[in-house]
Amino acid sequence: MKLYQVVAKDIIRRKRRVLYATLGVVIGTMTVVGILTIALAGQERIYGQLEKYGANLTVIPAISNIDMELGNLSLGAVTVGENYIPEDKLPEIRQIADGKIKEALHIQTEGDIATLAPKLYMNTELNGTSVTVVGVDPPEERKIKTWWRIQEGEYLEHTDQALVGAVAAQLLKLNVEDRVTLNGSDITITGILEETGSNDDYQVFIPIETLQQAFAKEGIISSIDIRALCNACPVEVIADAINQNIPGVRAVAVKQVVATEMGMMEKTNNFMLALAGVTLIVGGFGVVNTMMTSIHERIKDFGIMRAVGASRKQIIKALIYEAIIIGIAGGILGYGAGTLLAYAIGPLIFEGTTINYVPQYFPLSLVLAMSIAIVATLYPAFRATKIRVADSFRSL
Repeated sequence: MKLYQVVAKDIIRRKRRVLYATLGVVIGTMTVVGILTIALAGQERIYGQLEKYGANLTVIPAISNIDMELGNLSLGAVTVGENYIPEDKLPEIRQIADGKIKEALHIQTEGDIATLAPKLYMNTELNGTSVTVVGVDPPEERKIKTWWRIQEGEYLEHTDQALVGAVAAQLLKLNVEDRVTLNGSDITITGILEETGSNDDYQVFIPIETLQQAFAKEGIISSIDIRALCNACPVEVIADAINQNIPGVRAVAVKQVVATEMGMMEKTNNFMLALAGVTLIVGGFGVVNTMMTSIHERIKDFGIMRAVGASRKQIIKALIYEAIIIGIAGGILGYGAGTLLAYAIGPLIFEGTTINYVPQYFPLSLVLAMSIAIVATLYPAFRATKIRVADSFRSL
């Protein structure tokens, strides 16, 4: 009879013990797979929020506050610097952004790569209500804000049109095709945005040239959103280059803004992985205990095997084969249970997170489960080789 046949018959005969050992492997593997799945979903949520923001970095005027003092007496603070950016800096900013992207990706593509969306903000009144009107470059703004959806009407096509946020339209009682006067300029409401849950809901958007003319702000803008359309684009390098080469502006990478959130995410992941490690150790001890108990119950079997010529190496191989079977079963069940665990508690840990099963974790689950089972079996297997034939006959 082949050794694997002996192992298979022995597993069938001791189904309960094998089930207990498999359960220990399942619990450890389930915890690891569940935590990894939840952690991945949490990271995707953060990156999704970053992607939803649209811009990779923002350029704003480089203003600063200086504290005024007279001896020990504070006289308040004075703002130093311009509140606007000259529009003629746009070509310089584009040249730096596109140049750094080409350099990083080793490409020689002609034409624009990054999307630059300039903005001009003005506080004014419409229909007797204070509102923020934002001047935008319509085509570039739509590339930046890919989540924008038109609830009613259409997008900006002409210079005398306006697009209104969902909440602003309700508060100002504006409808499509209504005409309003903006500082002496007649504007037609061409569309109303769907609610986004951001500041866009409270703002009115018109072409930037129209807003500049209406408020005598020709040639200046308030900020520039830049979107580098690739995951490998060096946004921090672009920001540093802009800050070093263009005076009067400050570029801030959005990745830096979310650094704190990602740091908290990393700490949470480390804590959960530490918890998974403890669970793995506990599961491993459970397997060791089950295998040791199994060996004590099988002293007679091992003695007979030795009596008929089985070597110590063959006994170890038999137990390792058994561990592999336990590991495969535990890996399959652990992957399924871990995925279900992630679906159950993932939304509780990271509110609003969508959990998806991760097929790449299935091979990891198998390897991890078999490793636990084999490592946990090594000491019991070593003990099994120390059983003497005489001891086995005494147990009859």
